Amino acid sequence: MSTRAAFDRGARHYDLMVALNPGYHAHLRRAAASLVDTLRGQPGPWRLLDLACGSGASTRALVDAAPPDTHIQGLDASPGMLSRARAKHWPASVTFAEATAGSLDTQAWQPGTHHGILSAYLFRNLTPAQRRDSLAEIQALLTPGGTLTVVEYSVRERFRAQLVWSIVSWLVIIPLGALLDRNPSLYTYLWRSVMEFDTPTQFMKQLHTAGFVDIATRSVPGWQHGILHLYMARKPQETA
Repeated sequence: MSTRAAFDRGARHYDLMVALNPGYHAHLRRAAASLVDTLRGQPGPWRLLDLACGSGASTRALVDAAPPDTHIQGLDASPGMLSRARAKHWPASVTFAEATAGSLDTQAWQPGTHHGILSAYLFRNLTPAQRRDSLAEIQALLTPGGTLTVVEYSVRERFRAQLVWSIVSWLVIIPLGALLDRNPSLYTYLWRSVMEFDTPTQFMKQLHTAGFVDIATRSVPGWQHGILHLYMARKPQETA
């Protein structure tokens, strides 16, 4: 089963599954607030992109953090997830569309016009080539000086993080996926993709290679400390 098909199948119960994860929505709100804070003082209305928006939890975090006149575009490769997102109540300034990171038609999404881009739990689902292409697309879509905020798991640098992640995955997440969603393969994939994803140092190097500046990372508080990371990076200002 492809990754897209697995997310389509899991879309029906996805909101319930993530709601059982302590801190899930708080971490998204923290990431959205961090992105919006970098834009303070810039004239609005702003344009924000939620890349790999899933069922809309990260989109909701952006709506709550940004001024009311902010236009927010959610993109995702999974029709099932987008169907769940569109079924929720949104301001008129929020829209959704199907698109795949790494093969975006950047001209269709108005390059150079997005003040900020949030991407939560996307990059470990991409091949190295797709990651490179996706970062190039993000560079093209951002305004000069625009901000990229990434939320992603990484455990390879710390044995304790690998151990905690494996225990929680196999004793809690995967059994719940089998019980509530009858889709344990999606959550087994989640465990494996986190175990195999780049270290924070490696991912920051990719951001640097893609041309981003002011790159920084920090881990979240709580049980996911050392497991879940927030990355901030900026597209350089154009020079005269």
